[in-house]
Amino acid sequence: QSFPRRFLLWVDALDPLLLLKSSDEIKRARVLIENKEKTPSEPIQNNQVFWSTVKSSVHPDTGKIIPVLFRPPGNLNPEFSFAYNLLFLQFVFHTYTTAFTLLNGNGTPKAEEYSIQQKQVFYGLGAISYAAFVGALPLIVMNRYTLKSGLTQLIVRKLLPAPLLGLTSAFTVAVVRSPEFENGIEVMDRNGKVVGVSRNAGEKAVRETALSRGVLFGTTFLLPELLVYFVQRAKLVKSPRALASVRMLLITSVLAGMIPVSFSMFPQCGEIKRADLEPEILSSTEETEFFYNRGI
Repeated sequence: QSFPRRFLLWVDALDPLLLLKSSDEIKRARVLIENKEKTPSEPIQNNQVFWSTVKSSVHPDTGKIIPVLFRPPGNLNPEFSFAYNLLFLQFVFHTYTTAFTLLNGNGTPKAEEYSIQQKQVFYGLGAISYAAFVGALPLIVMNRYTLKSGLTQLIVRKLLPAPLLGLTSAFTVAVVRSPEFENGIEVMDRNGKVVGVSRNAGEKAVRETALSRGVLFGTTFLLPELLVYFVQRAKLVKSPRALASVRMLLITSVLAGMIPVSFSMFPQCGEIKRADLEPEILSSTEETEFFYNRGI
């Protein structure tokens, strides 16, 4: 699929009303799609609402229904929009995004000596604490040493939070999903047959997802600040309360637009070339193209 088509699919799947779908409705939609695939008498593309319901609610690897709070449409919740201001809100923000990453990652990594899920939770707690501390550190240092110059205020309060939030968001993705490139993820041929477990595919999946997450939150918090700056320069808004409302509106609007952009940057069904796979996988098949679930 092309980027525009993936973007349109995610726009449909990110409809907040899909969060109201019950488990029974989701199961019925999935059964309908499976039946249509087996007996394609009517094009399944006509049933876009069923596609959107399943895409936004069902994990593609495990087939389990994702908890409602952590489904992709839940990302449209703007209550974390000023998460970088305080350490606690940083912790809350990264806790949510890490849980979202954990529940929407690739579900195929396995290990004999320990539980992958337990390791991901343990890594996630460490990543959340580290990211929250790093995100709040510039503000803490500025207040601790009373650095109140205009340049310092501009850097710490306006310029630094957005790229820092993008980097820490990408960092938490890489850490919580690290078992995917440590243990490998399943790769399939064009017919959906699993041909092996690849660490290289796992690394590619995590790298692409981390990049898209960094772009999502970095852009979401940088672009509104730039727009607010021009609003202030043009003196379109005078009172601080009105300016705060404008900032909140801009952040919410940019976030709503950037979520499908971020999810569409790379195909969810990722592709990896034969030359990029491990020799043990290549020895068992003559296929030249392989596929995997990248996660979101």
